[in-house]
Amino acid sequence: MKMVTHLFTDAGRTWRQAAKVNSKGALIYQALMEEMNGPLGGVLAAQIQRNAQYIKDVPADIARQMTEHIMSQSMQGLRHTDIAKNLQQLFPHMTDVKANLIARTETAKTATALTQSRSEMMGIQWYRWRTSMDDRVRDSHKIMNKVLIPWDAPPSPEELHKEASVGTYHAGCIWNCRCYAEPLIDLDFIEWPAKVYLHGSIEELSRKQFERLLPKTQAQVV
Repeated sequence: MKMVTHLFTDAGRTWRQAAKVNSKGALIYQALMEEMNGPLGGVLAAQIQRNAQYIKDVPADIARQMTEHIMSQSMQGLRHTDIAKNLQQLFPHMTDVKANLIARTETAKTATALTQSRSEMMGIQWYRWRTSMDDRVRDSHKIMNKVLIPWDAPPSPEELHKEASVGTYHAGCIWNCRCYAEPLIDLDFIEWPAKVYLHGSIEELSRKQFERLLPKTQAQVV
C-alpha cells in the first residue's frame, strides 16, 4: 500500500528511494515486472494508452510514445524530474516547463492506473481520495480529501466546488495533481459516518448505509 499510495514520509519520495534503505529496490522492480507479465499488464497498458488522448498539443502517436515511456520509467522508480529530463532528450523541441508538466502528470496517472487495475482485479470497487494535506492543494481537491469514490464513476471536483468543470477524473489524474487513491480494502479503516461521492454529489453515510451500496462480493472482501 505504501508503494502504491506514495506514503514514504522520511524514507523517500519514490519506491526506489524507500526500498534503497533496505536494498529492496531490485526485488520490488522484479515483483512489478512479474505482475506486468500477467493480466494486470494488459489492463494497465490500456489505461495508460487512454491517458495519451488527453495530451492535446502533440500528435497522437507521439503522445502514446510519451505515456509508454513514462510508465516504463515510473515502474523503475524514477522521479518525475528525472523522467522530464529524459523526455527532453527524446523530444528536443519540448520546453522544460512542458516536459516537467507532462512527466509529473503522467507519473501520477500511472500510479493511479496501477492502483485501479489492481483494485478491479481484486474486486475492490471503491477508493478513498487522499490529498497531500498542505497549502498547495487545490481548493477543489481539499473538499475531496477522505471522500470515498467508486472506480467506475470519477467525480468532477471543480463542479463540486462550484467552479468551471474540466471534466471528471480520479485522484492524481489531472495536471500537477499530487493526490492519490487509497483502495478501500477494509471498512474498519474508515471513520464513520464518512463522506461518499454518489450520484454527482458528496453525501455523508453511515457504515450500514454504505454497505448497502456494495455488491456481496465486495462486502465480503472488506
